[in-house]
Amino acid sequence: MIANALIVTISILLALAFWLMGELKFLIPYRFILYHQYGTFILGWMAILFANVFAAVYVIQRKFFLKDTGRKLSHLDRQVISGHAPVPTPIQDAEQH
Repeated sequence: MIANALIVTISILLALAFWLMGELKFLIPYRFILYHQYGTFILGWMAILFANVFAAVYVIQRKFFLKDTGRKLSHLDRQVISGHAPVPTPIQDAEQH
């Protein structure tokens, strides 16, 4: 889940960066000054933005993609214990091999 959140976060930030590069073309003559004067601040804000977007994506994934997981797993566990599951129990799997 963390890997998926990381991929989504990187893709969102890359899309934002490409969009900003298109919109801020008028700053090209000043890029040397911007990098040397404000580079650390820009890098710091990008790190904070990355952490916030990553946290938001992670929370959204947990909220929507793991809905009712505990209930579903407990139902499967009861089926396996009772022996009515299509998945063999570890004891049955060991007996077959």
